[in-house]
Amino acid sequence: MSALPAAVEDRTGYQRTAFKHWNAGDLPADGCNTRQEVLLAEAVVYPEIGPGCTLTGGVWWSYYDEREVTPAGALDIDHVVPLAEAWDSGASAWSAARREAYANDQGQAASLVAVTARSNRSKADQDPAEWLPPSADALCRYGAEWTATKLRWGLAVDELERDRLLDIAAGCGGTDVEFTPAP
Repeated sequence: MSALPAAVEDRTGYQRTAFKHWNAGDLPADGCNTRQEVLLAEAVVYPEIGPGCTLTGGVWWSYYDEREVTPAGALDIDHVVPLAEAWDSGASAWSAARREAYANDQGQAASLVAVTARSNRSKADQDPAEWLPPSADALCRYGAEWTATKLRWGLAVDELERDRLLDIAAGCGGTDVEFTPAP
């Protein structure tokens, strides 16, 4: 946690449109956007891929609420650290290209996760001081992924957020936070 810079968060000027997301993804030639590529990467049972990267069949696991999910349309792709939270924590100073890279980050599995629409929408743009996954078994993974994403992108934490992350970590002995700095 000490590697995370502390700062007061500021949402001034935030607009979701400042983060272009669901671009052509990591493999533009595959015809799938970032959302679809994340769904393919996280499928427990791989779906059929139709024209325009239409996904049919397939099964996914939403770890936030420990639910098996099908069809793909019942899932949201969650920015583990929400776009508004990233803005508040330092992304407001980034270029449009860097914000787009953040919103479509598949370079670290922890940045974008497929979860039930219900859990993602209950989370909205809240940080761990305000929202945690409903499954107690998800807390250690969620805390580690949140921290890894903040570290990857050089984002700050506010005092309440840091305190909650430390509380989570205290109950997660042996959970590693692994990240690669964003390019």
